[in-house]
Amino acid sequence: MKVILIKDVDNLGAPNELVEVKSGYARNYLIPMKLAVEANPSNLKQLEEKQKVKAKKEASMLAEMNKVVEVLKAAPVKLTAKTGTSGKIFGSVTSLQIARAIREQKGYDIDRKRISIVDEVKELGVHKATIDFGNNNITEIDFEVVGENGETAAAPAAEAEA
Repeated sequence: MKVILIKDVDNLGAPNELVEVKSGYARNYLIPMKLAVEANPSNLKQLEEKQKVKAKKEASMLAEMNKVVEVLKAAPVKLTAKTGTSGKIFGSVTSLQIARAIREQKGYDIDRKRISIVDEVKELGVHKATIDFGNNNITEIDFEVVGENGETAAAPAAEAEA
């Protein structure tokens, strides 16, 4: 018997998925527990409409995500940090600091849990972070760590040579 799942069912499928199950399982468990509905013509038509709406929504979200990625890749986000005399920063840069900088400088609110820093950041300069937008949409962005007094990674090295 073919049924359309309403909720996620372990080892069977996700919501709005058409699956084939034994008729006893469908009639005695899935349908009474409101986990699925019978795959009749009207329910199949509703499923098709839901899938069209979902595809349209995903396409608009993908377009919005691409716009955000373009803005983030256009110029690196700048973060300020307290530094010692050698150009090393006190502590390290966190995903929360990157999320705040993106919100302040670019105007996009990205959850800090979606941001991961490629390497531990302990010194000034340009570094990389990845942002996971979901659905295997991952992008890598650059961010620059500068000192509170405006010094960059090149400044301490230039002073050392002089």
